[in-house]
Amino acid sequence: MMLEPKSILFYIFAAILIMAALRVITARNPVHAALFLVLSFFTAAAIWMLLHAEFLAILLVLVYVGAVMVLFLFVVMMLDLDLDHLRKGFKQYMPVASLVGAVIVAEMAIVLIRGFIGTTQPIRNMDPEVAANNTKALGILLYTEYLFSFEVAGIILLVAIISSVALTLRRRKDTKTQDIPDQIRTRKEDRVRMVTSMNADSSANKES
Repeated sequence: MMLEPKSILFYIFAAILIMAALRVITARNPVHAALFLVLSFFTAAAIWMLLHAEFLAILLVLVYVGAVMVLFLFVVMMLDLDLDHLRKGFKQYMPVASLVGAVIVAEMAIVLIRGFIGTTQPIRNMDPEVAANNTKALGILLYTEYLFSFEVAGIILLVAIISSVALTLRRRKDTKTQDIPDQIRTRKEDRVRMVTSMNADSSANKES
């Protein structure tokens, strides 16, 4: 049985996406991990294009690749992370991390399975003029039925932005900053000290 060209492209993009996603969590360099994440976003956008979801595909490229990943790389480079310190104790926390990851995968699998299997709610067909434009249909669903989820996602992103800014404001030992109140309270007794030269004292003793 011959596969259609569309199916072949889907399997190719899916394989690249899985490989890039694995490299995101296994790469030692955070910059390399971020670049593999960019590759994941591009391949996911290609899969969206195959599903005729052009709006989601261009949104994934413009928002996540063009804005979020640039911000992520900027924060990673500005933090100047100590990779050797981060790798300490990795094997110690590996069992707990594996358990948490398995629980997350199980929860996502349950949600997806319940979304496709055993649903009794009838499919609501949209108006033909709305269904013809997937961008308009997505906007109607997003700001009506899924408005609460949309607002929660916005709050989570806001918390992430505030956390990244707070991380960059930490005190570092290798940087020097001015303490303006301490400079204002400076007295001349603290900065100027009269020192008598030893050569001047010895010459004065010889003359006497």
